[in-house]
Amino acid sequence: MDSSSAQMQDLILVTREPGGIAFVTLNRPKSLNSLTRSMITDLARAFKSLNKDASVRVIVITGSGRAFCSGIDLTAAEDVFKGDVKDVESDPVAQMERCTKPIIGAIGGFAVTAGFEIALSCDILVASKGAKFMDTHARFGIFPSWGLSQKLSRIIGPNRAREVSLTAMPVTAEQAERWGLVNHVVEGSELLQKAREIAEAIIKNNQDMVMRYKSVINDGFKFDLAHALALEKVLLLCSCLALLF
Repeated sequence: MDSSSAQMQDLILVTREPGGIAFVTLNRPKSLNSLTRSMITDLARAFKSLNKDASVRVIVITGSGRAFCSGIDLTAAEDVFKGDVKDVESDPVAQMERCTKPIIGAIGGFAVTAGFEIALSCDILVASKGAKFMDTHARFGIFPSWGLSQKLSRIIGPNRAREVSLTAMPVTAEQAERWGLVNHVVEGSELLQKAREIAEAIIKNNQDMVMRYKSVINDGFKFDLAHALALEKVLLLCSCLALLF
């Protein structure tokens, strides 16, 4: 990676490569990449900046050390939750959802609660064999605010989602792959390489179509099939008109 690439802060590392891949790394390994308020804000800024950067085609998010992200740092929870929780400028999940570039999550180790929600905001997930996904909202009496209660059930089904969230039991990478939550499970040493392979395959395609295709899939998923198909036809018409004029 290019060592001269921009960094938001030491705890959120952003590295841009000449070929169009950007890596975002949660870099607090001694605390299993648990999130402080400043990390949350910097992560949001990182995605907003990368979305505006025309040289970036695909974004890979990962964690350093033994975990992807163990959630909110509970020792600093009061500081994390104070203020305007609806401020999209400092909300990393909101910025990830707004991002037009494909986002690949490279999940090594635990993705717990807020870390799970960040993973759910990715377009494609690659997990190491030791990765585990866990929702502890019910255990700690904290209501989800980054969409876990709604997104998970839409991916793995409501019955499985209820079991995951109400028991607060971990889901292994292999189980997550069987349920359709994870795209690929690989050895830990191959995690970033697999993410890179997917990113490079995406980059070979038409960039404008990649971004529009991501948008229609993600937006259409919010609707019933009839309205989603109508959305596709509208975007097809817009695309044809753009070619004519």
